[in-house]
Amino acid sequence: MTNIDKVLAFNREFVAAKGYEKHLTDKFPDRKLAVLSCMDTRLSVLLQEALGLKNGDAKIIKNAGAVIPTPWDSAMRSLIVAVYELGVTEIMAVAHTSCGACHMSFHHFREEMLRRGIPAAELEREDIDLDAWLEGFHDTEKSVRETVDCIVRHPLIPSDVTVRGFIIDSATGELSEVDL
Repeated sequence: MTNIDKVLAFNREFVAAKGYEKHLTDKFPDRKLAVLSCMDTRLSVLLQEALGLKNGDAKIIKNAGAVIPTPWDSAMRSLIVAVYELGVTEIMAVAHTSCGACHMSFHHFREEMLRRGIPAAELEREDIDLDAWLEGFHDTEKSVRETVDCIVRHPLIPSDVTVRGFIIDSATGELSEVDL
């Protein structure tokens, strides 16, 4: 049985037992808060528990590194939707210690992609700079500052939205604010 098959089997039991009832809420975040964070598995439960958030309190947006590499990427789109459609008035950008995106590079991915059968021509595209697109960061605090700056300076984010940056310890959950 594959992992997806196991998930599907569990889901059938979860629904039958009405496990969802304790999670019922609507689409609007009760705290009018959005959190941009990393997709790291260590943060799957830790992030919300360490921030004291329950289901329905905040919109949680996750990607590799908790970054906004371009002002028009999907994370920024989600934040804009959260502000205008869902009433978000505060945004937290939360990176974490020991992040895999720190020191990530296209060079590393390139070798793995070739090994797994991706044609070399796909890795030399003219329509996207894969070096920049798959580049990580080398300084977590600087990355948080850049992410916060991108959100604050975005032409579609109103000035009345509060944006702050943090680093969470991926082991203990301790939160540290990044000076901007």
